[in-house]
Amino acid sequence: MGAMGAGNGANEAAGARGKITDVPGVRVGHQQKHDGGWLSGVTVVLPPAGTVGSVDVRGGGPGTHETDALDPTTLVRTVDAVVLTGGSAYGLATAHGVQRWCEEQGRGFAVTGGVVPIVPAAAIFDLGRGGDFRARPDAEMGYAAAASAGAQAEGHDVERGNVGAGTGAVIGRGKYKGGVGTASVTLESISTGGPVVVGALAVVNALGLPLVPEASGGPGTPEQRVSAGGTEPGPPLNTTLVVVATNAVLDVAECNRTASAAHAGLARALNPSHTLADGDTVFCLATGGRELDRSTEAARQVSLITLQSAAADVVRLAILDGVSSAQPVTTPAGEFGAYPGNMR
Repeated sequence: MGAMGAGNGANEAAGARGKITDVPGVRVGHQQKHDGGWLSGVTVVLPPAGTVGSVDVRGGGPGTHETDALDPTTLVRTVDAVVLTGGSAYGLATAHGVQRWCEEQGRGFAVTGGVVPIVPAAAIFDLGRGGDFRARPDAEMGYAAAASAGAQAEGHDVERGNVGAGTGAVIGRGKYKGGVGTASVTLESISTGGPVVVGALAVVNALGLPLVPEASGGPGTPEQRVSAGGTEPGPPLNTTLVVVATNAVLDVAECNRTASAAHAGLARALNPSHTLADGDTVFCLATGGRELDRSTEAARQVSLITLQSAAADVVRLAILDGVSSAQPVTTPAGEFGAYPGNMR
């Protein structure tokens, strides 16, 4: 288990668009294995204490853990860590290791005698892609990823591509390699207390392929890159997982609505998306460092709409970054090439 980053050129180009750790206090840790039958891993997003969170699950084949606790109508309002993992439903065991690490740090919902860490998780299907169906992340890998995140410095670089939960990710019916991507944007006009940062981290393991600008059509003109498999059905259980983070002050309902809005970025980046064969899931975390302009009802609406529109934009960038940062891999299970499209 160790970091296996994407090429330097891909990282430098992607870095120009920012990263989820541009949101103050947010840290990311990866663990992965990529030999001996393995091609899988886990990624932990660790927000500062007191971070409010929610989730919106849109795919027809999700694998999730503790997402019901993030409903705006439930008791809990804060999130201690978010786990994105390979291994399908088996990989959700990684959340137990992350929960153990959080408990050791005193992070969690206070109860008599201790704390109960709130650690939601979501998984991608990558079983067998390294050659061994039983090679999937467990609680110990989750613990190690959480410890890695906790050891990172403020604003640290985030490894992209074939790392963490993106290690075994593929796109285009299994033809091309997917991976981890990240991006951020800064909004100057919706808070009187300073800039609002919106960041996203995506794990791209999609049935579909990227929607990218046509060379002749200019930015924003979509062109679907159709895989060699055409319209033939491919492997089931493909998923894109996303964590959106912001330093804005949001309540749980506003986080939930922001996660919902951010799904638009997923649909702009991949075609198809949100299918019966996808487990597309977006988490939203609000660390609470910047009050939005709520001086009037109109100002409140504009602030939230601007934030949520930015969330969709940054999710699209993070997904395309994940595809462009992914490196080709050959395992006993097959060859997964780099996607040839231009993501820039």
